[in-house]
Amino acid sequence: MFRHAAFTGGRRLKILFLSSGDRVPSARFRILPFIRHFRADGHACVVAHSFPQKYDYFPWMGFRPSQLLKRSVRWWHWLRARLQRFDVVFIDREIFDNTSIDMEQRFREACGRLVIDLDDAVFLRYPEKFERLMKLADLVVCGNRFLADHVRPLNSAICHIPTCVDLDDYAERPRPVTGTEPPVVGWMGTSGNLKYLSVAAEALRVLARETRFELRLVVPDTGALAEIDLHGVHVRHEPWNPKREVLQLQGFDIGLMPLFADQTWDIYKCGLKLIQYLAVGVPGIAAPVGVNSEILDHDQNGFAAQTTDEWLTALRRLAADSALRNRMGQRGRQTVTSRYSIQANYPVLKTALLQLVNSET
Repeated sequence: MFRHAAFTGGRRLKILFLSSGDRVPSARFRILPFIRHFRADGHACVVAHSFPQKYDYFPWMGFRPSQLLKRSVRWWHWLRARLQRFDVVFIDREIFDNTSIDMEQRFREACGRLVIDLDDAVFLRYPEKFERLMKLADLVVCGNRFLADHVRPLNSAICHIPTCVDLDDYAERPRPVTGTEPPVVGWMGTSGNLKYLSVAAEALRVLARETRFELRLVVPDTGALAEIDLHGVHVRHEPWNPKREVLQLQGFDIGLMPLFADQTWDIYKCGLKLIQYLAVGVPGIAAPVGVNSEILDHDQNGFAAQTTDEWLTALRRLAADSALRNRMGQRGRQTVTSRYSIQANYPVLKTALLQLVNSET
């Protein structure tokens, strides 16, 4: 496993991380895994989660009272920032999922340096807020070059950190002894994103008529499947479990990441699903939308597919050839190790924050 050197001198940072919530993917993959590496290097990190989670509310309390509670909790976080004098406040996308930026302004005044982490096209929701927020930030951490290109006209202080996984947590899947068992074609994600399976549905139906395989969906619930025609496909639902997430990924033989080619939002996605598959040594089939084309590495660790014919061709090749799946999976693990792991990207983020703070003096 990769290990970074222990802290040997220089400035120790005090960083306040404002997280969207410990269950929100942007926090789970772009904040929390980095913190133990910062702490191992001697830096002081405080994580302040949204409560309730930024995109949630308590039904028993109601929507408006839940939003008031979120704001009240953030006021307590701001008071702590005033008292403890952090070097940097590092914000996960934005503080509130609305048009306001008053709290971001207050945290910047309290901490002196404001970093915004961007992993999705939030500017499509609140364009005026986004423009003001980008101009307010001292550094913008972008999850891919498409996001960076959008930010650059507003703020040239950009650090590119792809969405990553920690290889200490993501062990490579054991290789099967034989390829005689029907392959498991897997998809992991949120219930709201099940709609993307409609892109590959026809190819999956055709493949089911030709050969045996299992379509395993690791997702909280499958209600959205009612809108997708998977007639004849053997579908197995496995409820997503954060404590077993890596084991669930390791149970796949092929990982799917379909996207819609004509939706602007999808262009700016950071390819997390595909990265997770490759991290455990599972080859992926993914829409060549946005950063996915870069992750796929010229058909060395998986296949790009958008049309039904392309999906069917890729599925047929991987379903029929366990040796090909193993080779591509091993190459995928190498891809993540070198480009999409916390171990590869933590030094870049640490250097960017140190340079930002040291620029004061």
